[in-house]
Amino acid sequence: MPEVNLGEAAGRKKRVQILKKLIILSLFISILIPFILCLVLFSRVNGLNRALSDLETRLEALSRTAEEQQNLLKELLREKEEKPTENVSENTSANETPDDVLTVGAAVASPEDEGKHKVYLTFDDGPSIYTEDILEILDRYQVKATFFVVGREDEASKEALSMIVDGGHTLGMHSYSHEYSEIYDSEEAFAEDFVKIREYLYEVTGVQSTIYRFPGGSSNTVSSVPMQEFAEYLDSQGVRFFDWNVSSGDGGSLEMSPETLAENCLKGVGEREESVILLHDSALKGTTLEALPLIIENILAMEDTVILPITDDTKPVHHLKTQTDE
Repeated sequence: MPEVNLGEAAGRKKRVQILKKLIILSLFISILIPFILCLVLFSRVNGLNRALSDLETRLEALSRTAEEQQNLLKELLREKEEKPTENVSENTSANETPDDVLTVGAAVASPEDEGKHKVYLTFDDGPSIYTEDILEILDRYQVKATFFVVGREDEASKEALSMIVDGGHTLGMHSYSHEYSEIYDSEEAFAEDFVKIREYLYEVTGVQSTIYRFPGGSSNTVSSVPMQEFAEYLDSQGVRFFDWNVSSGDGGSLEMSPETLAENCLKGVGEREESVILLHDSALKGTTLEALPLIIENILAMEDTVILPITDDTKPVHHLKTQTDE
């Protein structure tokens, strides 16, 4: 019996020793695995830090390049200007324009257009993401239009303004802010906005615009000041305002199909001797862009009809009755 007990004790001791070794091994592994994972994670973090540092270096280089290009663009614009804007404001009377200042709207109608039905395509609210596309369509059909623009100062808008002028189109003013409550609050507020848009367009394009379209038209009902006062102010500045007598219908909140917009334009043109068509150059008016080729093609197909930009020879369309209309 004692011998059997001794054997069992020895076996039990051996099993205990094995169990201890397994416990120690388990503890070692439980410590080793997190350690290895920490090393891997640390290595990846270092790699991400190096990649981030590289990206920051590249971003700084791109920023420097962009700044250099912006400075170059500013220098080119300065070289393009023939005279500082303030010289035009301070040294020129309200109804005079210096000889070295280009004006839009000063062209003379061609003799071959006499007696023809004249149609004027006018675009409000630009420049926008669609301005360049509109200009490409106009160029494709070899027709000129009139753009009543607002005061957007991003680089893309400045480039679009230059493209309008360089393409031989007429550049008109549509206020700087296009905020009705601000523009129409008082004659002083209107004058401040007017001077801002006129000088801005001259600064960007070298052209002093001589035509204006009231936001909402001269017959709008939101102005807290009689619109006649604003019309008289524009006249004192040697600027004429233009409304419209044909509307495409693209100015409302309800989106119309390109076919409907074209139909609205063509129906209005057929009822008048001279037609000033209201269209919009806005990021929200993609269907206007789609309708434009259809509008142009149908107008050009009309007998004795020509599409022209607004010039000094164009008779203004006024919703508001003025002394010059009487």
